[in-house]
Amino acid sequence: MKQTDQPRDDVLAWVNGSDAPEKHTLNLGFMPLTDSASLIVAATQGFSQPYGLTLNLQRQQSWSALRDRLLSGELDAAQGLYGLAYGIQLGLGSAATPMAVLMGLNQNGQSINLSQNMLETGVDSSQALVERALLGNTRLCLAQTFPTGTHAMWLYYWLAANGIHPLRDVDTRVVPPSLMVEHLRARRIDGFCAGEPWGAHAIEDGMGYTLATSQSVWPNHPEKVLCATQRFVEECPNAARALIMSILDASRFIDDNDDNRRSTAQLISGADYVNAPLESLQPRMLGEYVDGRGNQWRDEHRLRFYGDGEVNVPYLSDGTWFMTQFRRWGLLREDPDYQGLARQVQQLQLYREAASALGIKVPESPLRSSTLMDGKIWDGSDPAAYASSFELHAMTDTAALQQAN
Repeated sequence: MKQTDQPRDDVLAWVNGSDAPEKHTLNLGFMPLTDSASLIVAATQGFSQPYGLTLNLQRQQSWSALRDRLLSGELDAAQGLYGLAYGIQLGLGSAATPMAVLMGLNQNGQSINLSQNMLETGVDSSQALVERALLGNTRLCLAQTFPTGTHAMWLYYWLAANGIHPLRDVDTRVVPPSLMVEHLRARRIDGFCAGEPWGAHAIEDGMGYTLATSQSVWPNHPEKVLCATQRFVEECPNAARALIMSILDASRFIDDNDDNRRSTAQLISGADYVNAPLESLQPRMLGEYVDGRGNQWRDEHRLRFYGDGEVNVPYLSDGTWFMTQFRRWGLLREDPDYQGLARQVQQLQLYREAASALGIKVPESPLRSSTLMDGKIWDGSDPAAYASSFELHAMTDTAALQQAN
């Protein structure tokens, strides 16, 4: 893999001057997922040293373990689910703790997968799944990775858009992403939503097939973020900025060309990182999909890490969307101060400083507009109205709130 260029004189002056990192070694948590790539590349391929940092990677076994170590201070920062950061901020499943989203790490690249047994019994389309869920004799069990996480929200959104109430018509359970295929094998679950390479690995192992991708729910949706506690940012603002710059450089390297994606896939497939077969990991990283039903395509909204900087902006509207879904599914009893909370969590100023130092353009507006699979437009302008606009919801239910806590 290509090393980063030698540090520029202006960068060295910055690192050695008043903006020098307060801490030079940072403990960085990650999960064994394809979209941890930018952290792994930054830590192992020389992208952090020009900014005065050494990144000590620490692989985590579950999102709850990662959350707990972030809150205890064992981790300075981590790859995080967008909804994990906001769940902590709102006190869902843990003590409410001020959080910081430093930057987006990636967009797209997750999948909704069903077991091979489901396929063999005729569930080979979304309509067939609807019929099985609503009319079948046995209740389906679908897994996601964390109660407030992105995978829960993609699964719930996709099910609801197809007329299945995710909290009433099916059972859901939490399973760490790397254990999803084993749960399919043991027939503990009928399907799951998780990040790659675990959807592709289910196909390679003959255990399942992909029914939908997360980018079919929301093209270029926000996914993982670089997150930390507000305390870390307040105590180590220079280190936080340097960390953003390191990972921006690594992200730009990965997305520069497909050869870089291939070398990155080779690196992260190793036992110390994702620990998955390259044949499961690399194709979808390149946007090359097979679904286990004989279909194949090149996805125009593949997993991306940089996208000329579009991926990495901590848009207020991205953070706010997850809170609207918490409200929709009963995780919040009432509407929070959507915009106020997003302005606290999303570290736009710190990101602008880091991106500007690297010559990366930052949009003027902290909001962006997107159209999701059901035709609804999300632009962050009226979160409360958006949250209450869905026909299927659980705003008056307490079961989801109890599950998250």
